[in-house]
Amino acid sequence: MKKEIVKGVLLSGILSLMISCNSDVKEPATAAIDKEQIKKEIQAKEDGFAELYNTGQLKDIGYYADDATTFFQNRPPLIGKEAIVEFYKSAISSKSSKISFTSKDIFISNDGNQVVEIGYFKVVDSTKTPINTGTYMSLFEKRNGKYVCVRDMSASDMPAE
Repeated sequence: MKKEIVKGVLLSGILSLMISCNSDVKEPATAAIDKEQIKKEIQAKEDGFAELYNTGQLKDIGYYADDATTFFQNRPPLIGKEAIVEFYKSAISSKSSKISFTSKDIFISNDGNQVVEIGYFKVVDSTKTPINTGTYMSLFEKRNGKYVCVRDMSASDMPAE
């Protein structure tokens, strides 16, 4: 009798385990993500940053998160919004150049809270002659309802001097 009870309990346990392992697990429904709208929002961030850079008004830059890190060629990473802004200020004071950014593609996380952007940048001198061009990649996070850049890096496609 005891053997029959033990067999019944084991069989019930195995069946319960098999049923729970085979059940379809559905991911929670997420709101539809509008890729084109997010791409426009990211491009607007790029345009706003370029405008601030080109006018030399970097004090109120909302592009970077406070804990952002940016990677430039031939230098250690710049860590923190303050260090990044100081770097750009020194670049502005030494050149009369203008920068522009064009967002080429974005990759959005399933929840829409992170966006990786791939784009193209161009820096021109006062005669509009390109002095630096290349590509960049930026990681944005949505914080307080707005995207901010938390990591970015760029690569020039101009020949090394």
